[in-house]
Amino acid sequence: MLDQSFYKGVIIIFSTIGEVFPVLLKGIEITIVVLVLSAIFGYLFAFIAGLCRLSNNLILRKFTGFYVEVFRGTSLIVQLFWLYYAIPMLFGFDLGSNLLAGVLAIALNYGAYMSEIVRGSILSVAKGQTEAATALNMSRFQRMRFVIFPQAVRMMLPEFGNYLIQMLKATSLVSLIGMTDILYHGNILRSSDLSAAPTVYFLVLVFYFIIALPLIFLTRKMEDISKKGVAS
Repeated sequence: MLDQSFYKGVIIIFSTIGEVFPVLLKGIEITIVVLVLSAIFGYLFAFIAGLCRLSNNLILRKFTGFYVEVFRGTSLIVQLFWLYYAIPMLFGFDLGSNLLAGVLAIALNYGAYMSEIVRGSILSVAKGQTEAATALNMSRFQRMRFVIFPQAVRMMLPEFGNYLIQMLKATSLVSLIGMTDILYHGNILRSSDLSAAPTVYFLVLVFYFIIALPLIFLTRKMEDISKKGVAS
């Protein structure tokens, strides 16, 4: 049987929703902007790094391999602080805004992870496809563009969808560098009125879940597309 403290907590949450909701609503635009920009640049970095790691150029492979291992092997929060605080202090190179620092940190971090998906998917395309394209006298670029890459992209889609949801969750970290996203407004509310904390963080969860719903639907559609098959 539920005790009185549970019911009291529920009453507190619902009695303060009207005050908290409009304040958190102010942070949705920043959260979505950071997500969209991070996704665009993250996928761009993923394709560039993934393709470079398959290059015949040794320097290019080593450089992108170094990037991937550094950004996969260190904390996203530390990377965020490095871009926003450390780099301007050490090198005098200011990124100009916390938006740019936040987007770059998330995009570089998840781009490193997704580059392995790009590389692995391309390598997973059956060798027979490459051999058939070679027999048709296609150049290396033509083989990649018309035969290998379209099949590889299908295999990438489900994981790309999952990482899109992960990037949404990562946008909450930009509040640490002063960006006024959902969590930033939530922390301000909580610090000004500690009793509102249950309502604040309950609504923060709801906000992120609502934003994630279309991404979850998109991920499932990507999975359906990938199940249509890749030639073997």
